[in-house]
Amino acid sequence: MPLTDPNLGLAYGWTLGESGWHTGMDANLKRLGAVVGLSVTSRSTTTPPASPAEGDRYIVPAGATGAWAGRTDQIAVWVNGAWEYHAPKVGWLAFIAAEDRLAVY
Repeated sequence: MPLTDPNLGLAYGWTLGESGWHTGMDANLKRLGAVVGLSVTSRSTTTPPASPAEGDRYIVPAGATGAWAGRTDQIAVWVNGAWEYHAPKVGWLAFIAAEDRLAVY
């Protein structure tokens, strides 16, 4: 049974041939793609864009609506036609494109 690392939430420790490796590894790779070298469009946009591009990332602000409602401070990533969410950990850095600045959680 896989374990979970405390910083990125990645699964590891599968035994050779263990069930779940395929989906677990896919989830790991998607998470790495979402948060490593993190750059987001904005942290003040409260409504998800109507036509996001694959890989678009936002930090969800308080008061967000639609698919982002209740996801305050999470990183919303558009992947394969749906929003995925990642809760940041203390020390994560993100470049905020709309502000041309770095932010630290």
